[in-house]
Amino acid sequence: MRLKLWGFLFAVLLAGCSSSDTAPEALADAANEGPVVAGATAATPEADPENTLLLDLSTGGRVAIRLRPDVAPNHVERIKTLARQGFYNGIIFHRVIDGFMAQTGDPTGTGEGGSNLPDLSAEFSRLPHVRGAVSMARANEPDSANSQFFITFMPSLRLDENYTVFGRVISGMQFVDAIPRGEPPARPARIIRASVAADNVPPPTAAEINAVTTGAADPASAIDAALAEQGMPEDEGE
Repeated sequence: MRLKLWGFLFAVLLAGCSSSDTAPEALADAANEGPVVAGATAATPEADPENTLLLDLSTGGRVAIRLRPDVAPNHVERIKTLARQGFYNGIIFHRVIDGFMAQTGDPTGTGEGGSNLPDLSAEFSRLPHVRGAVSMARANEPDSANSQFFITFMPSLRLDENYTVFGRVISGMQFVDAIPRGEPPARPARIIRASVAADNVPPPTAAEINAVTTGAADPASAIDAALAEQGMPEDEGE
């Protein structure tokens, strides 16, 4: 199933534009699709390295995301597990809509892929889709999130309580803003490296950046090869 966001195009789609793609922002009947976490609010907990996701992007720098295990524990655990496996390294932002969001997390780059882990049950909450919110993409079914996620450029409050917000950008939003637009973009941005702050993974080296930006057929393998040449440990297997 293809993971896409309808977002602001929902009204247009209802007016007569049908598609075979299933979309993570399919808002029809969304209010009845899953439970809302009682008492979840927008209050953000103190910084915690174990619950801070770092994305080193090909757009020029590091994005720090504060994760919310208090609201979406299973989604946070999934993101950290995949980051520590190296799953996200080299993956493109395959669907980027100006004024809306940038979506990534699909190793096929088509919007139809995911990890080999089972899909997650929804953990909808009252955390709002404000600028910099990080939320899980899914198909029409509420319990279909797997590995894909999106970062909002602008508030998208129509998605609230219908998609699992599991974090928010706390620094480096300028590197998210610089992600090229398109579905997919002609020259998509990539996650060079994803890591958990507690693991103290340094920013990417010139060799890692070059492995991604020169158009390697398998960027993730190219990154690992660049690290091996420098005597650095590779990521553990998935």
